[in-house]
Amino acid sequence: MHRGGRRFRATNGIGYVPFFPRGGFTPLQSSTPSDTAQRLGATPLQVALAWLLHRAPNVLLIPGTSSLQHLQEYLAAAGLTLSVETLAQRGASAG
Repeated sequence: MHRGGRRFRATNGIGYVPFFPRGGFTPLQSSTPSDTAQRLGATPLQVALAWLLHRAPNVLLIPGTSSLQHLQEYLAAAGLTLSVETLAQRGASAG
């Protein structure tokens, strides 16, 4: 997400739906979300979704799912609290 565009959209109440956030699944295979997930008792995907939700109040996530288990996992991501350090670290890896 371009920072200027993100700020403009958030300020003007324009929703943003990331498509393949974080460059697809490759960044999810890095150690950052895995390490954070382990500390939080969550999955790396939950950490990635939580990070996106913390980016701005107008980010709308539409993760695809084919099972109730995945849906429950995705919903649990909204309840994760990421530390300032984690948010900064994830932000630095966002590019």
